[in-house]
Amino acid sequence: MSQVQTAVPQLGTIFDYMKLFSRELGERILHDYPALQDFQDPVSPRLKQLLRRPFPAQAIAIMGVSKRWQQWKTAAIVAECGTGKTLMSLGAIHVHADGAPYTAIAMVPPHLVEKWAREAIQTVPGIRVFMVDDLRNGGDPKIPHGVNEVRFQGKRIVRKGLHTTLTDMRLRKGHGSARKRWAAICPGPALFVVGRERAKLGYFWRHAYQVAHSGPNHGCLVNPQSGRPVVINDERLVCSELKNSKIVEVMEELSGHPCRQQFAPLWQADIDKIQREAPIDFIGRYMHGFFDYAICDEMHQLAGDTAQGNALGTLASCADRIVGLTGTLMGGYAKDLYNLMWRFESEKMKQKGFVWGTSGCGAFVSEYGVLETIETIETEENDCSDAKVSKVVKHKPGASPMLFGEFLMGLCAFVFLEDIADKLPPYQETLVNVPMDKELRLAYEDLEGAIKESLQENRKNRSVISKMLNSLLLYPDHPFGIGTIWGKRRRKQDRQWEKFVIAVPQDLPQDRLYSKERKLIEMVKAELAEGRLCHVFAVYTGKHDVTARINEVLQRAGIRTAVLRSTVPTIQREAWYAKRVAEGVQVIIAHPKLVETGLDLLDFPTLIFYETGYSLHTLRQSSRRSWRIGQNRPVRIFFLCQEGTMQTKCLRLMGKKLLVALTLEGKFAGEGLHDLEEDDDMLAALARELVEKDGIGQSADAIWNELKQIYDQLPTAALPLAPVEDDLPVCDPTNNSATFDDGLASSMTQGELLVAAALDTSMPTLFGQTHFSRKRKGKRRHAEVMQQGSLFSWN
Repeated sequence: MSQVQTAVPQLGTIFDYMKLFSRELGERILHDYPALQDFQDPVSPRLKQLLRRPFPAQAIAIMGVSKRWQQWKTAAIVAECGTGKTLMSLGAIHVHADGAPYTAIAMVPPHLVEKWAREAIQTVPGIRVFMVDDLRNGGDPKIPHGVNEVRFQGKRIVRKGLHTTLTDMRLRKGHGSARKRWAAICPGPALFVVGRERAKLGYFWRHAYQVAHSGPNHGCLVNPQSGRPVVINDERLVCSELKNSKIVEVMEELSGHPCRQQFAPLWQADIDKIQREAPIDFIGRYMHGFFDYAICDEMHQLAGDTAQGNALGTLASCADRIVGLTGTLMGGYAKDLYNLMWRFESEKMKQKGFVWGTSGCGAFVSEYGVLETIETIETEENDCSDAKVSKVVKHKPGASPMLFGEFLMGLCAFVFLEDIADKLPPYQETLVNVPMDKELRLAYEDLEGAIKESLQENRKNRSVISKMLNSLLLYPDHPFGIGTIWGKRRRKQDRQWEKFVIAVPQDLPQDRLYSKERKLIEMVKAELAEGRLCHVFAVYTGKHDVTARINEVLQRAGIRTAVLRSTVPTIQREAWYAKRVAEGVQVIIAHPKLVETGLDLLDFPTLIFYETGYSLHTLRQSSRRSWRIGQNRPVRIFFLCQEGTMQTKCLRLMGKKLLVALTLEGKFAGEGLHDLEEDDDMLAALARELVEKDGIGQSADAIWNELKQIYDQLPTAALPLAPVEDDLPVCDPTNNSATFDDGLASSMTQGELLVAAALDTSMPTLFGQTHFSRKRKGKRRHAEVMQQGSLFSWN
């Protein structure tokens, strides 16, 4: 009797495992973590009242946040750039308020204050918007102060209407409470917008102490509260030791008698300087419960223990409900979320046994992150029983899946660009390798050889590594005026610092057009011939200013250009772009970090990265400034690099890091879960690439062509979404342009589609990924598959 044996598929990666068992995994996830807002659930009829109608994916996120607020105080929306986080947060408040008047406060980046005000007026019917300009006495009368109502007139935000102050708003003045008094002044919905830079601006301070003029402490610095000398680390504090930092003394006895531990600050407000208070601190102290809702935009930038980060904690404590918005929640390290979790999920953090502070952060990273312990034993003491051993603990990139399951899944709604991609125009990214001119190639090879020798001699000197590698990235674009490259190291004899020469680059002629510059002119003229304005990015803007060189080269070619500098105030950059476009400027040149968050570059459908740098976060953010809701022209992204240089190696390493970044955002693709570099950061990887791997491995073109082949083989679960219709539930209809064929889609279970959505990386990411919009043809028809590719799951 023969037995039929079933061949077990070869599983090479966790990606293969997830693909094979997608049905079981998906059904288990849906069973254990049911979504608050399912795909078939109807949406609130209040969404129809919004002046801007949300797309179905946005409607699901709005309903998910609104339903979470019915049980918990906090929520977060993690959505890619251009998916409409402002609309989703305002929509969630509108739905949750259910017609009742409310007050909301939004803490946003300073350059987005007017944009938030404009979008709120264009989204929520009947809302009044106020700007919190400051909280101070006096000031320049030409600059607005206090709290000012704004209105949208002639495509501009103007301060017009009610003028008040936070100090006046906190007073009840004959009413039952300050909140009831405000309801009489503004009976409808109200949104207060404050830039996070102004939100944290507090008063100036000075040291507060006394000098004893008699007695045993004559001439000594004493605490005004106790009258005794201040002792720190068993030594008396003297006036010369007072530095630009606040000092607090802990007292355990007063007037010679033991007392409860008291904190005596040795600083006070400086009344001789600007008299002001941080608006968020004032709200936290005196207006607790005044605001029904709080919004924190770009909350990943507030993850540190800083004044702005503490302002987020203050908002979370004084508002009834809060939602955080971000496009990139994590920077790759578990510790990035430690402070955010304390501000959004403090009860859960305490239940897990974590405490606030350095020790708590270490325990958090130990459980959810990756730590590397390095033990060093001195060579000459190896044979000695009491050899000197030093230990160094380093944080490594990576995060445990438990972090997502225990914290993020219940807190966040995730929205990806492919969820609304059928509403956007075609998107194309192209990597352009430009061969160097012969003279430049020989000069670069000489510089690279000298730097390689220095790297081998100074492997552990990170400052030298940074200087050398930045020189290799800069030289192909600026092969003149660099001068001698100096390094600094300690002498072995006395451990004193000494300077040494790393390399002396050749100075090439400055009045010559090089191959990359000629290619840039060619590309810009081709785009302008099609009526497409261009935006060029470069990262070197200091002593060796590449943006100025690009500006000069393009102007010599007869192209009208302008350069955005960091000196343009953040709040004026949106108006600066509008003015340059009105003046007929054809090309804008800027550092990508200046437009990293919030700005919509809809007038510039062509983005050219003349330089990319090695920050993947900045590159991903800035590359999506044009491909956003409201764009109606195809978007083209070009990445220029000199062939055979450190620029190409940098892009290749960034491509490998990209899959890891997508994994942390819920997108899994083949090598992404295990193809991690050994190094902590991009600089170390580039140094190792130069010293150990030079000439070994694939080129950038080969890597991205290979990635594209992997992407093409992945299943696609994010079907094109139909618009929100009055007579249809949000997620009922599908259309003929689905990326699954009908037979495959109808045969897949909901669990399989869920896992397929996580495995789908067909969205445009970087370097050579292309996403084309699909036009609907024919009538809509009902299908048995869900439309939304991402899961909004809550515990």
